[in-house]
Amino acid sequence: MTVANKRNKAKQKPSTVAWRFYVVLSVVVIIYGSLMARAAYIQVVEPDMLKKQGDMRSLRTAANKVQRGSVLDRNGRELAVSVPVETVWADPKIVMDNNALAMTDHWQALADVLGQDVNKLTSRIVRNPNKRFVYVERQVSPVMANYIKELKIPGIHLRKESKRFYPSGEVSAHVVGFTNVDDKGIEGIERVYNTLLTGTGGKKKFRKDAKGRKIEILSVEEAKPPKDVVLSIDQRIQTLAYRELKGAVSAFKATSGSVIVADVHTGEILAMVNSPSYNPNNRSNTPVHKLRNRAITDMFEPGSTMKPLSLLTAMEFGVAEGSTIVNTHPGWMRLGGRRVSDPSNRGDLTMEEILIHSSNMGTAKLILSLPKEFLLDKFFDVGFGEDTGTGLVGESSGMMHDRARWSQFELATLSFGYGLAITPMQIARFYTAVANGGKKLPFTILKTDKQVEGERIFSEHHTADLRTMLEGVIENGAKKAKVEGYRVGGKTGTSIKAIAGGYGNDYVGLFAGMAPIDNPEVVVVVVINEPGGDLYHGGDVAAPVFSRVMKGTMQVLNIAPDNTRVVTASKKKGDTNA
Repeated sequence: MTVANKRNKAKQKPSTVAWRFYVVLSVVVIIYGSLMARAAYIQVVEPDMLKKQGDMRSLRTAANKVQRGSVLDRNGRELAVSVPVETVWADPKIVMDNNALAMTDHWQALADVLGQDVNKLTSRIVRNPNKRFVYVERQVSPVMANYIKELKIPGIHLRKESKRFYPSGEVSAHVVGFTNVDDKGIEGIERVYNTLLTGTGGKKKFRKDAKGRKIEILSVEEAKPPKDVVLSIDQRIQTLAYRELKGAVSAFKATSGSVIVADVHTGEILAMVNSPSYNPNNRSNTPVHKLRNRAITDMFEPGSTMKPLSLLTAMEFGVAEGSTIVNTHPGWMRLGGRRVSDPSNRGDLTMEEILIHSSNMGTAKLILSLPKEFLLDKFFDVGFGEDTGTGLVGESSGMMHDRARWSQFELATLSFGYGLAITPMQIARFYTAVANGGKKLPFTILKTDKQVEGERIFSEHHTADLRTMLEGVIENGAKKAKVEGYRVGGKTGTSIKAIAGGYGNDYVGLFAGMAPIDNPEVVVVVVINEPGGDLYHGGDVAAPVFSRVMKGTMQVLNIAPDNTRVVTASKKKGDTNA
């Protein structure tokens, strides 16, 4: 090859160099451009995803839970407290990854201590192999929790919780109520004051490094501790009332019963019990009807316990005074084709004797001499047709008709406690007004140190006269209601229970009264529902319970006996248990 050819070859450039260079350059530019666009998109347009990923790895929140507040009686006795327990839970993914199901002896021990079937227990893990949380058992005791911890089964963990415990058991079950497994109030005080008792847990948000060390505290929310609820209930009186009521319901083969003890000056409920009751610490297999607080939910016609209201209304209008004599001859009368009668012709009766003999004729004649509007207003004034102000869940306002037309027979039956339906709590509220001199008070289930002003609905003079008559009822009529060492007053009641189309064969026996009669401090109402034996009158089934509960209450409250008895003797012989 000549020198000239060599020089020509050297001068020639490769034809592929230029386009290869541009291709590589373009690829590099595209790659870097894509990376820059992606970086810009992630950091500027949508940075939240990376932040979220970072927070998932480094951001932690520590919760500071607070236990539920306590429910206390008026003297500080605990009626509901929270005790520490632990919940057993499983991480199925950890269990499966570690082949922990092969530890058959350990799983059998776990099932035995929890009272579960081992096959059902393990099948819950197998069915959810990728889940990270499955409840195994809620609220186990610390002793059981320590045993489970020693089993060292991979994927089985413990979490601290609290469980509600009720030291008074069935005695105060209907008042205090109970919570569910998540510590939320379901019944009674637990439900009414759930927010107050719960409080608010605190939170601390912080960031940690790769080794789990705290490097930055971001925020702190202080916990708001719960508050205790102090009830007006005196657990000593509550226990006494429940014991006497339970015994009476059993002795007289009754279906149920209620007792209410109220402070006549403040409207505080010192005791409120029902039978049958239930154990709030173990509600398994408890019939639903036992959960009902009958003292505030169940309505019935109050019968003769309303006769004092009829006499008081007549005195308030001015058609009668304490010394008035009413002619009940011949012992019966017809009103619009219907008959109103007494068991016998008692002739002329004083106001006190009308109550002693529980005369339907006496109250009917007094009521029929009144304007209808005045009579009905008094029944509404005492609180029939409205709740008593306790704020308890399920309280009934009763049934008191506010219609324009009333027949004479309907007004007559209203005078002796038929044609309306009220609760034991409403009866207690009426007798409280009689006891404190004529003031209607709002009832409260919370302890209060101040005396409530109340609304005056009766005069002091007439209520004082009525209290004297009520003392005569016990001295000369319902003698089983006497309280040794104390002057007491009250009224029996026996009402037939209504059924569809009329009245059946079941009765409600009642007694409502107050003591000491000169300066009453306490009202006690006893209701025995559907006694099953030969005795069913209020004077037989409810009056003895009243006597024992009132005596115990006077002693608990340290109220001195008043042995001097000044009682207007009845001119008529006879006794009644109506």
